[in-house]
Amino acid sequence: MASEARQGSIVAIAKGDVSPRHWFLLGRALTPVGRGAALVSWSGSMFEYLMPLLVMQQPARSLLDLTCRLVVARQIQYGTERTVPWGVSESGHGLRDVELTYQYSNFGVPGLGLKRGLFEDVVVAPYATALAAMLEPRAALDNFARLEEAGARGAYGFYEALDYTPSKLPENARVVVVRSYMAHHQGMTLVSLGNVVHDGLTRRRFHAHPMVQAAELLLQERTPRAVAVARPRGEEVREAALVRDLLPASLRRFESPHDITPRTHLLSNGRYTVMVTAAGSGFSRWRGLAVTRWREDTTRDCWGSFLYLRDAETGEVWSAGFQPSGTEADEYDVVYAEDRAKIMQRHRSLSIALEIVVSPEDDAELRQLTVTNLENHDREIDVTSFAEVVLAPQGADEAHPAFSNLFVETEFVPELRALLATRRPRSAVEPQVWLAHLAAVEGETDGNLQHESDRARFLGRGRDVRTPLSVVGGEALSNTAGTVLDPIVSLRHRVAIPARGTVNLVFTWLVAPSRKEALETAEKYRQPATFERESCRDEAHLFQRLGNRLLYTDPTLRAAPHDLTMSRGGPSGLWAYGISGDHPIALLSIETEEDLQLARQLLRAHEYWYRKGISADLVILNAQGTSYAPGLQESIEAMVQAIQSAAGHEHHPEHGGVFSLRADLVPPRDQILLRAAARVLILARRGTLAEQVVRLQQSRPGPVPPQLRPRPTTAETVLHPELDLEFFNGLGGFTADGREYVTTLGKGQWTPAPWINVVANPRFGFQVSESGSGYTWSENSRENKLTPWSNDPVSDAPGETVGARLGKPGIGVQSDDEADPLGHRG
Repeated sequence: MASEARQGSIVAIAKGDVSPRHWFLLGRALTPVGRGAALVSWSGSMFEYLMPLLVMQQPARSLLDLTCRLVVARQIQYGTERTVPWGVSESGHGLRDVELTYQYSNFGVPGLGLKRGLFEDVVVAPYATALAAMLEPRAALDNFARLEEAGARGAYGFYEALDYTPSKLPENARVVVVRSYMAHHQGMTLVSLGNVVHDGLTRRRFHAHPMVQAAELLLQERTPRAVAVARPRGEEVREAALVRDLLPASLRRFESPHDITPRTHLLSNGRYTVMVTAAGSGFSRWRGLAVTRWREDTTRDCWGSFLYLRDAETGEVWSAGFQPSGTEADEYDVVYAEDRAKIMQRHRSLSIALEIVVSPEDDAELRQLTVTNLENHDREIDVTSFAEVVLAPQGADEAHPAFSNLFVETEFVPELRALLATRRPRSAVEPQVWLAHLAAVEGETDGNLQHESDRARFLGRGRDVRTPLSVVGGEALSNTAGTVLDPIVSLRHRVAIPARGTVNLVFTWLVAPSRKEALETAEKYRQPATFERESCRDEAHLFQRLGNRLLYTDPTLRAAPHDLTMSRGGPSGLWAYGISGDHPIALLSIETEEDLQLARQLLRAHEYWYRKGISADLVILNAQGTSYAPGLQESIEAMVQAIQSAAGHEHHPEHGGVFSLRADLVPPRDQILLRAAARVLILARRGTLAEQVVRLQQSRPGPVPPQLRPRPTTAETVLHPELDLEFFNGLGGFTADGREYVTTLGKGQWTPAPWINVVANPRFGFQVSESGSGYTWSENSRENKLTPWSNDPVSDAPGETVGARLGKPGIGVQSDDEADPLGHRG
């Protein structure tokens, strides 16, 4: 398809010489190019890809449009790699025959074409730049200038070619100018430049013909999702290094917190694990226990350990990341390295940098906050930490968070200026775990450290982490600890930042198996500490990107929509293969012995996730055809056993496992179920692991959330004497007939706790609270929720909402307190 053959096919179909089926018989093999996939041509020349574009339109984002744009970008890159002007295509070159006539051949970019030996010649044809001008006119103009500097321009325009091939160069020469003009190439140059200047005039003429219009729908073809990857010749890989594993750079960088799927990074010392997103949310875990509360929520992404900043004079509020305050920064930058994550943002008046590491020695995470005052006067900033305490398995906390909270106690240790939290064991064999939270300041403070351990007091009734009353309202923390219904750890320092000055604060969360050990470890972190760097491995960043897909559902490496809609059954369908379905699944399908390297790489990834504290199941599906020879299956099983033995530990069910299955022994319905259940689906025939991950993971910015007006801080009591409520308590009372209880709330007024009403029959029901939130269930209110319920008596986040618009578009009506019913992340 990537040749003039597609032009002949369209014309033949338009004339009725052949059926439309002819178009779909053209070859469509793809090869990885940058972050995308392009059609393979014979020689990888600009002529093959772009000559039809002289007269044929190609719709935006279509297979042909993406191919041509990727090829031009690759041609430009290839010129940079060879340190010559770009633009390779079939042309005359530096060799002559006995009559001194320049010889002609096809030249192209290695990796784009099937022809052997493309790397051997370096021949640049100016007409290739003219063809590319239809897609990249500015780049073409710059390249024409380089060609002219190299001597490619003659009396009648640009010569045929510049030959940089070393074997054809005279002594002490860098280039041979092919001083000839070919009418065909000059004609294409004129038509191409005419299209650039006159906005595709020649293409419009061609498509104005009714017969062409009848066939042009074929050009709308999109890039197929599931397709075999055409591999270049082995010698081209060695010489050109074009399609080497596309391992990402040693750093991953993001410039926005608003990706549709949160971009994650994992930090761990093998025992203590931190996950952080580009927006600043995430979780902390220790030896299988959730240290802080987290839920998979791609919409709000509002869970994690947070640092708030508040100007003591103006009341302006920021946070160390976009979350939880949601304040839009003038500049926002996130950098992920193997040993740390760093979030940097610049506001008009502040520069904020947050650096997160996990100690290689202790089970602790350190968050270093650097704040620079961009104003010309001194400022005082309140810095407040916040994290919800769990210290229990993630599944238990998700099942009943309110019940889980009942067993947590907190304590403030004045001599260390640290908060402790522990979970009372429910049995004699259950170990007790201690969490310590402390802060160290490098700079001037008022010396008055505040602390809080009650989430209800910190947030305020009806509020959430976006607008906590203790921060936005400027209220002091209560300095209380003990047994609370909803435990948190929170510390506050007020720091003085001189004009154009900087302060550093280090907040530490650490976990230990005893109170004594927790206090001893906390003593080490009372002073601002330096961070120890560890070596980085490129492959680790590839595994981090895959881990992103395991933690947050992302469609880029999931099964095709057809498989998702065809799937039937649930986790029980996987039990026959020993797969519980409790952990995220990565599925690899291989077909040949050559694919074993990919399987080995996924096994390393699985070990990497295990070391980072992330549980996942890896399923290797042997899709080789039925055979009496067990070679591939035996190789897979031997490799799994060898790698797990070398790891020096045994995987337990709760940590996830590796499963090797033969496709010929797995019924098609179960294969569809496996593909649908997998969060990461890798097919060996689509290319290397890096090619599949890098090609498909493109940043997809989400919408910037609107800025909400501040909530009112004063409450208004509303009295309704006309209701004549009995036993009225200031918030509500019974109607005269006793059949209804009426709650009346004024602006900024809340009931002390959610006041709910349950409406149900034996098989179906719902509940709703006084704030309008609620959820619906079928059969069992705990096990079969149809909509989510937060079980959160403080924020009382809704699982169901009904919105209304009033007036002109863009004007919304919300509740009196201007609450955002979903919160918002991006």
